Amino acid sequence: MTMITVQEQHLPGGSLEEKFGNALAWGFGGIELRSAGNLQFQARLPELRRARAAGVVMPTACVDMAHFIGAFDDELRKDAVVQLKSQLSVMAEIGGRGVMTPASYGMFSKRLPPFVPPRTDEEDTAVLVEALTALGEHAASEGVEIYLEPLNRYEDHMINTLADGVQLLKLVGQDAVRLAPDTYHMNIEESDPAAALQDAAAFIGHIQASDSNRLEPGAGNVDWALFGATLKSIGYAGTVALESRLSGPAEDVLPRVPSLLGRYL
Repeated sequence: MTMITVQEQHLPGGSLEEKFGNALAWGFGGIELRSAGNLQFQARLPELRRARAAGVVMPTACVDMAHFIGAFDDELRKDAVVQLKSQLSVMAEIGGRGVMTPASYGMFSKRLPPFVPPRTDEEDTAVLVEALTALGEHAASEGVEIYLEPLNRYEDHMINTLADGVQLLKLVGQDAVRLAPDTYHMNIEESDPAAALQDAAAFIGHIQASDSNRLEPGAGNVDWALFGATLKSIGYAGTVALESRLSGPAEDVLPRVPSLLGRYL
């Protein structure tokens, strides 16, 4: 059965235990953590261990870093791999499923000047395969997964569609490397979101949900009935995490999301 989760920054409360209490009261099944770089996520282990012991469900983490595995700078790219390996180990220790990352975020767009990136497409692919191979091996050794999130063309120039992600994952060839579709980015990039999900079904490990305008589901024009029917058709039983901006106060907005998505999932 699909679990609907919500990112931790949206939940009121002074601790993860309090946040989880609010998440449950509003119909969510768990919390998606934000995993900061500079080993800050690892430094949270005492807090995360306490939360797990108290029954807080934390299946996934979404990276919150300044640079990523597709960085143009070699040292930044290597550091992103170091950070993600640490984050994967943390998630393994607290019983989570995995960590998600884009290839890059806000680094370059072929749709904006200067239009031509400093690496060729082949060079982009090579650095991503190298990083994801190392991360997939580490994730497998820890019993967790690394999730690659395709971003829209204005936020990343490398992996924009689910098909792009599938093509890359086939080159990587690691079972612990999976895709994390995000409905906001899919709304921009996929001409047929349902078909894209069906075609990538064997590679999907986690999903993030937000509406067409980056607000919470129900605040835009994504077809959530079709989304739910598609996930059922491919037998998806993973997590769906709310990653969005909110159109109003959390206590007003968040309770609507599980009831909307739960209607179709």
